[in-house]
Amino acid sequence: MKALVRWNEVPTECEYLPDQLCRRQFIYVSELAADEYMAYLLAGWRRFGRTLFRPRCARCRECRSLRVDTARFRPDRSQRRCRSLNERAIRLEIGRPSVTPEKLALFDRFHAERSESRGWSTHDSGDEASHFTSFVDNPFPTQEWCYFLESMLVGVGYVDHLPRGLSAIYFAYDPAYRERSLGTWNVLNLLERSSKLGLPHVYLGYFVAGCTSLAYKARYRPHELLDEQGRWVADESSA
Repeated sequence: MKALVRWNEVPTECEYLPDQLCRRQFIYVSELAADEYMAYLLAGWRRFGRTLFRPRCARCRECRSLRVDTARFRPDRSQRRCRSLNERAIRLEIGRPSVTPEKLALFDRFHAERSESRGWSTHDSGDEASHFTSFVDNPFPTQEWCYFLESMLVGVGYVDHLPRGLSAIYFAYDPAYRERSLGTWNVLNLLERSSKLGLPHVYLGYFVAGCTSLAYKARYRPHELLDEQGRWVADESSA
């Protein structure tokens, strides 16, 4: 690993919990191997492109990394319905990340819907340079998961294949196909592929109790949460 810059974010309004301030720590790397990132992921870091980050808020510790137990996972009724709806209709292609007008347009539609429904900023949603920096320019090989309904691109996800699991970086879908629950379908595919590869976990990023937009992560059971002492602890409610 070659770290070029380390810095701490100026506290800003938290996007997950009201009346809280968010402060993150960042590392920008020029080189990073998959096994090196695995160690950072296990310690609670995440990444976009060549930037690693983790929360370091002064008064709150609610952002906790979540991972799903691949071998013990069993889909609930809603997840089984999602599988039944999509498994013969949606085609998955896994390849190397790239920037195309089709992908940028899908991200633009996804972020526009999120802006309207959840107040997301859309200032760089369809920006080619930002997309390249976040998803294509990676310090080690990353997978791009493209979902198609017939010939129509309906979802795009980015995934790290690491020594001890698959890590979901980001997923966007076409809001016109919201009824297909493509975000759920993406996670189900991650879990299935992880099982076939013999990997113990799928990492879904940060979970914040009380945050509606992140509540879906806790529905993949059983799962573990990273505590303040750096231990992965089974969430008893997920057993």
